[in-house]
Amino acid sequence: MAHTLLDIQPDVAAALAEGRPVVALESTIISHGMPWPRNVETALAVEAEVRAHGATPATIAVIDGRLKAGLAREQIERLGRDGQAVAKLSRRDLPVAVAGGGTGATTVAATMIVAALAGIRVFATGGIGGVHRGAETSFDISADLQELARTPVAVVCAGAKSILDLRLTLEYLETHGVPVIGYRTDRLPAFFCRDSDFGVDVRLDEAAAIARVMQAKWSLGLGGGLVVANPVPQAHALPRETVDAAIDQALADAQAQGLAGKAVTPFLLARVNDLTGGDSLAGNIELVRNNARLAAAVAAAYAELAAPMASPW
Repeated sequence: MAHTLLDIQPDVAAALAEGRPVVALESTIISHGMPWPRNVETALAVEAEVRAHGATPATIAVIDGRLKAGLAREQIERLGRDGQAVAKLSRRDLPVAVAGGGTGATTVAATMIVAALAGIRVFATGGIGGVHRGAETSFDISADLQELARTPVAVVCAGAKSILDLRLTLEYLETHGVPVIGYRTDRLPAFFCRDSDFGVDVRLDEAAAIARVMQAKWSLGLGGGLVVANPVPQAHALPRETVDAAIDQALADAQAQGLAGKAVTPFLLARVNDLTGGDSLAGNIELVRNNARLAAAVAAAYAELAAPMASPW
């Protein structure tokens, strides 16, 4: 039944049928992560990065009630132009959007679901969601973490977003058996910053080594995903003290406005960008492109593995 609700773009379908590498891309970053027209420019640039590094991009969204693995340019532009008016879809929202013929941008969690349905095993994004600061009283924990625990997709990201409680985010992932792999780093990247106060589970310096871990995990029947933490390029990293000060102010502003739930993250990212004079947006764009390059390499290495893999479902 799920596949009757899914449209796979022809070039994506051809790549999957031929065993060529495919990289899933989320669409929330288009509608909720950046302003028009930088959002569409970035989405198209990220797709171009994936292609330039030997893989086929598949931007994920829900368009008029259909799950989409791969979007046409006009669909990307529609999501970008409509911006915040586009629904932000996580796992709980997908059935409502599909049943109602709605259109929405997919979060990390929803993108993983659609990617897995399509048979895509590698996904590039900016940063994953996680445990929010103050979650001990608010219980605000991103559905991204639970999706990583259950859905077999490797997520290449610049760590968790800096606005989160990184220690508790790592604890949650550990509890649910999600490996956090540092790509050429021993420390967890913190989105805008190259490192944090926390280590990763393992450091791997080559895409092929990451692909072998993916294969081993799913061949063992362990299921679930993996986090591949890829630091923002040095030239575009922000000083931790600058980011921390901006986040503290943004959190205070969000609390003053009474924001909660899915409205919090877009507000905080936009406010941090304002407080850093636009530097955080520039860094966000570059780190997503950097993650797309690594994801293409990982997808290529995974496609080249000779041993057949048992179904992770």
